[in-house]
Amino acid sequence: MISELQQPLDSGFGAKSEPIEVLEGIDLKGKTALVTGGYSGIGLETTRALSDCGARVIVPARRRDVAIKELNGIIGEEDILNLDLADPKSVNKFVEEFLDNGTSLDILINNAAVMACPQMPTENGWDLQFAVNHIGHFILTKGLIPSLLKSGESRVVTLSSTGHKLSGIRWDDIHFEESYDKWQSYGQSKTAASLLAVELDSRMKDEGIRALSVHPGGIFTPLQRHLQQEEMIALGWLNEDGELSEMAAAGFKSTTQGASTTLWCATNSKLNGIGGVYCENCDVAAKQDDGPNARYVGVADWAIDTDEASRLWEETEKTIASL
Repeated sequence: MISELQQPLDSGFGAKSEPIEVLEGIDLKGKTALVTGGYSGIGLETTRALSDCGARVIVPARRRDVAIKELNGIIGEEDILNLDLADPKSVNKFVEEFLDNGTSLDILINNAAVMACPQMPTENGWDLQFAVNHIGHFILTKGLIPSLLKSGESRVVTLSSTGHKLSGIRWDDIHFEESYDKWQSYGQSKTAASLLAVELDSRMKDEGIRALSVHPGGIFTPLQRHLQQEEMIALGWLNEDGELSEMAAAGFKSTTQGASTTLWCATNSKLNGIGGVYCENCDVAAKQDDGPNARYVGVADWAIDTDEASRLWEETEKTIASL
């Protein structure tokens, strides 16, 4: 089943809206936000914008020394904490310490990700992209529910991608034990990010937690670090000289613009009472049609299917229960 809420709201914003526009008049003083990967790329701009609105922003980081350097002058060092999303023990330790501090959490943004990396199974034998982009965020999100409930009205934003259209959940071989394709792996993990928001919203909306997923848009960030220049030329992102192609220049967003849909989902009052939907370009996305832009616009049914979302939640619980 697909939610009837999955339809645009006519938000007044668009693909190239900047954070300063989306957050105009929004005061987050007294609010606490947590942004995974909040020290690089669009995560850094998300942290900066939330902090500028008065929020206390907590950034878990696998490379805390790098995060401290990048976030200097934006948030305090005491709010940059150790976390490795690929390691369930690290995530559970983070959750335990966070809950012990009694912090009320108003906004959780699951932003961190790896994209199209070589096959690098984790110590548990999991596909790295699925482990970081989904399982680690699942453990974190579920673990932080008590803190989200303290807020009374909290929002969880999970970063998906139009890449979700490359693969639904591969139920027969989720961790690519038979054969590995880095783009199908990425696509599956981003479908999972969307489905996490669908199921979390279904389970927790009556208790004040709403969840949404986001396609931030095409942006050049450190997320592309595993791609060779030749591959980005073949994809049409770069020209033969290694510079941004005309197509990419027209369609890609700046890093700040890439943070805007996340920020809109985390703060905009038009979304009060709405959850379990996939958003893009600072609005709720339309369902994918069969037109020429189908690969890049709208959301595929498999990424917002409530049955798929419930199954993925249950399967993920079984996976982590065996640790």
